[in-house]
Amino acid sequence: MTRSEYQQQLSALRRNVVSMSDLVIDRYDTALRALETKNESLAGEVIDGDGDVNHQYLDIEGDCIDLFALQQPVAGDLRFIAASFKIVTDLERIGDLATNLAGYALDAERERYPEIDLAHIGHETGRMVAEAMAAYERDDSALALEVADRDDEIDRLCTEASELVVEDLLRTEYGGEKADVMDDVSRLLLTVRDLERVGDHAVNICARTVYMTDHDTGLIY
Repeated sequence: MTRSEYQQQLSALRRNVVSMSDLVIDRYDTALRALETKNESLAGEVIDGDGDVNHQYLDIEGDCIDLFALQQPVAGDLRFIAASFKIVTDLERIGDLATNLAGYALDAERERYPEIDLAHIGHETGRMVAEAMAAYERDDSALALEVADRDDEIDRLCTEASELVVEDLLRTEYGGEKADVMDDVSRLLLTVRDLERVGDHAVNICARTVYMTDHDTGLIY
């Protein structure tokens, strides 16, 4: 294989990773809309589309393995391929979390704790993923570091939401509706947990990007 063909493979890998991120972000945004509106059609679209994300993940994983095995990359190319390999794993897991959120949308029947702004948390974590991928696409370590810094605010919002729910449970007697309340609370806490995990995966993507562009400062956790 010529050097030109090899560079074309690397460029194609980057495009494919970005394309997978576009699909995952679309699925995630759709899941958030389903969760907010209790729209069964949107939720089903996300759940049914999970196989598309997995298919892209396996294809890109295979491309990375082929590049490792057949081209024996070194230095910057090696870091780029390794980072891409790890990023698609994070994207695949965000896709799984989007499927979880869609499932919660199908089950949610009652409104509790309206003061918890799940839409805001979801929007901010989704924006983190999109901007983390923009940093990857542009080799922009400064943007990656800026995005990763925002995770503390996501963690704070999620912690406050969880504490509000737990404190309410401890001080309130629900009587005969306790079973329904516990179902709702469990679903809400799982939703908060999964939104927080999306932010964590965005931070992972940022870390891979910084490693890819400047390996001396790649660990940003």
